Amino acid sequence: MIYFDNAATTKPFGEVLRLFEQINLDCYANPASNHYFGEKASRLLEDARASVLASLHLNKTHLCLFLSGATESDNLALKGVAFRYANRGRRIITDAVEHPAVLNALDQLKERFGFDVVILPVRKDGTVDPIVLHEAMDEKTILVSIMAVNNELGSINDIQALGAAVHCFPKAFFHVDATQAIGKEDIDYSSADLISFSGHKFGATKGTGCLVYKKNIQFQPQASGGEQEYGYRGGTENVAGYCALAKALELVTEHQKEDHDHVVSLRQRLLDGLKRRDDVEINSPSNGVPCLVNFSLLKKKASVVMEALSRKGIYVSSVSACSSKTEKVSYVLLAIGQSRELAANGIRISFSPSNTIEEVDVFLQEFDSIMKEVHDR
Repeated sequence: MIYFDNAATTKPFGEVLRLFEQINLDCYANPASNHYFGEKASRLLEDARASVLASLHLNKTHLCLFLSGATESDNLALKGVAFRYANRGRRIITDAVEHPAVLNALDQLKERFGFDVVILPVRKDGTVDPIVLHEAMDEKTILVSIMAVNNELGSINDIQALGAAVHCFPKAFFHVDATQAIGKEDIDYSSADLISFSGHKFGATKGTGCLVYKKNIQFQPQASGGEQEYGYRGGTENVAGYCALAKALELVTEHQKEDHDHVVSLRQRLLDGLKRRDDVEINSPSNGVPCLVNFSLLKKKASVVMEALSRKGIYVSSVSACSSKTEKVSYVLLAIGQSRELAANGIRISFSPSNTIEEVDVFLQEFDSIMKEVHDR
């Protein structure tokens, strides 16, 4: 098997799974229970929280909420802030290539609650121009949400410059969906007021995520319940899962430089093979994250080629996994100016550090064979 769909989810680290199992076996108490066993679980939870903040170098300025993943985190950040600070203004800014967890949440705020949502265009490389953002800001803007790394293209936004544009307006908060950036790119998040991500994107278990936010921010809770997670997210905490997330974040942070260099070599080998062809067009920018390459087929149908690859045990994807069941055309590719035909025939390859040069060579060989066999669309 060759697994090139790591932007959708990653294989959990063995060390992380062992920790997850150990805590579930040895410290399965409810961390809210008022006895020694519960207090032991609570200490593990707080240690995990501190570890996440330390890994991101935000332990002095931010707090960490544990949640089920980036989707819940995005929703709490956007809706929780919008409802809490609606008296300041009702204007929210985002961009055209955000993840559905952001765009759909903002669509709800617009359609059901009357917020003014502004969607900025992106540049050809899929990034947001800080000047364009600054020009769109005004005194009624309370929130801006822009991702760190695009999940289909791998484009890297300038978080510091965008944050500076937002903070020229003191009533506005800056939210960053960092799901595709954590563990892959060394980004300074100090200018972000709120940061969302999922654990399963970097070797933790599914069903875990974080909302890291500056200490001065308050939210309107989106789920009523107990006082867990500073009163913002009721429900018994998944101690083992959150400790596993913190451990995975430690591991990817520790090895980020060497992993990055290895993945750069994989990307270059893939691009060298693809660029020799006259029937593909590379969509990803050259300065994007090296772990992700998006290209479109000029003559063949991507879904047919992907299915043929799958039958050979080679797994790639097209649009975001969160959109693939319903979306036939990539709105991200359309937003950067690609034709509808190319946007409907994109393929995304996403590496992890465990992938090898040999796997890239096998992919190129099998891809070449399939492209010769498949009829033009």
